[in-house]
Amino acid sequence: MPEPPVGGPSVLAIGAARAAFTDRRAGISLTPEEVERLGPKTAARVRGDARAKVAASFGLASGRVVYMRQTHGTEVRHVSAPCAAEAPSVDGVCTTDVSLALAVLVADCAPVLLADPVGGVVGAAHAGRPGVAGGIVPRLLELMTAHGAERPRVTALVGPAVCGLCYEVPARLREETAAAAPGAWATTRRGTPSVDLRAAIEVQLRSAGVSDVRHDRRCTYESPELFSYRREGPTGDFAGYVWLEP
Repeated sequence: MPEPPVGGPSVLAIGAARAAFTDRRAGISLTPEEVERLGPKTAARVRGDARAKVAASFGLASGRVVYMRQTHGTEVRHVSAPCAAEAPSVDGVCTTDVSLALAVLVADCAPVLLADPVGGVVGAAHAGRPGVAGGIVPRLLELMTAHGAERPRVTALVGPAVCGLCYEVPARLREETAAAAPGAWATTRRGTPSVDLRAAIEVQLRSAGVSDVRHDRRCTYESPELFSYRREGPTGDFAGYVWLEP
């Protein structure tokens, strides 16, 4: 997937499905400093206005975008309507509803978007180190197949994430993660232990029967247009969106 143009995020067409990633200019999420400056109520309004503007740029109704309350877990859920109140406490969602769009927020973790446009199913996963080790992406894929997806038809898009050359972790954590998620073992440019989320996710997808795996290979740590917790500390998030065209 090409990098988004200066004017805004590019949209990838996968049959009747669409997928896109924003960057820090979209205002999807605000940094803690911005929240403190604006105050919680004003910050919530600014964030809501920005999300509505981004949704509109994709031709989506803002009230039909499903966000998650992400917990670095492995819970997944099928959704058929917008959340009435608080976002669901899950790290993966899928839908067959053409009136809904799914969103995942990240700032170093990998946003994973899945689509079977023939089966009319799309999904989004928040895949950080705990989620990758716990199999969040295969679990979401399993849920999608229960709702009509067929794995050979699925296209997976792994979005920008901290790369294996930058994601330094203690040696024991690298060992534990790689034992649970083959492909995760990596080494930084400085020769220290690290985890490669992207490689591990691709191994999981291909092992599960998904052959069409695509990447936006930008490293969040190295790309100033993207939020990165590793680079900045507590910060905002950019978003991945996936939806079905009517």
